[in-house]
Amino acid sequence: MGASVSTPAAATVQAEAVMATPPQGCPMHPSPPSECPMHTAEAGPTHQDRAYEFVECPMRAAVSLKTDVDPANMMPPPNQTPAPDQPFQLSTSREESTIPRHGTIKNWVYPSEQMFWNAMLRKGWRWRDDDLAPNDMSNIIKIHNQNNEQAWQEILKWEALHARECPCGPMLKRFGGKAKEYSPRARFRHWMGYELPFDRHDWIIDRCGKEVRYIIDYYDGEINKNTYQFSTLDVRPAFDSLNAVWDRMKVAWWRWTS
Repeated sequence: MGASVSTPAAATVQAEAVMATPPQGCPMHPSPPSECPMHTAEAGPTHQDRAYEFVECPMRAAVSLKTDVDPANMMPPPNQTPAPDQPFQLSTSREESTIPRHGTIKNWVYPSEQMFWNAMLRKGWRWRDDDLAPNDMSNIIKIHNQNNEQAWQEILKWEALHARECPCGPMLKRFGGKAKEYSPRARFRHWMGYELPFDRHDWIIDRCGKEVRYIIDYYDGEINKNTYQFSTLDVRPAFDSLNAVWDRMKVAWWRWTS
């Protein structure tokens, strides 16, 4: 169910049902029923805890954070703080995703331009005059967000196979990047002459109490200037359980016979 292949009609119909308005009593609502309980909240990324301040009023939140000094080191939170040699100002505004966050009624919130810049610095990147212009960071954020939205829609297509056992739909629990840890499928495709993905993520979702891991391989594509869709994604459940093996066998058969 990656972006490069067609999706079975039955799965598409079910996916639309999963993405529709949740029934009363789902985790998004105050009183969850027994068949769709509110999952136990767990500690997520620190930057998510106050993320909505930057969605609702980014300027006021930025001022608030500047005065929110950590008594342990007398330093402000680093994520929204401009780097010492930063050549231009970056936005601290953040966009809410459509991806339900596990353990809460809210969705995940994407990083700001400033947070993305700081993250690149932490990974060893260093700015040079010919690297980036201010508007480039805005485009990078839009591409990043679109990639994640696209990945979630692909996961929902797979999760439509389990719409009956989890009528409220899945929630994203955690995720991580594994850019240099190529999946067996990516390596096999490379042996056949195809390019390697430029990135890989593993997303762990909560399927109404059951933890399921998805592998997402990102391949280069042509950017759509209207939607900022850039990557071709290969999304599938990891071979962590017999259910995941069965799901992939079913979908492979549907593709073969469609």
